[in-house]
Amino acid sequence: MGILIAHPENKEKSDALKAFMKALKIQFEEEKSTYDPKFVKKIKQSKDDFEAGKFKAINTDDLWK
Repeated sequence: MGILIAHPENKEKSDALKAFMKALKIQFEEEKSTYDPKFVKKIKQSKDDFEAGKFKAINTDDLWK
């Protein structure tokens, strides 16, 4: 069979997925994130800010002035 990769957004969803798979006797593996949660939060916030238009574009010609 194929491989499914899920990305639960929080611990509650992760726990629910695990319980569901255990109930159906589906084998699964869990890998811990290698990134610091604070770092991940900053990256997500930065992405959200960018999507909301909260950024400043800099012309590459002006970088070294």
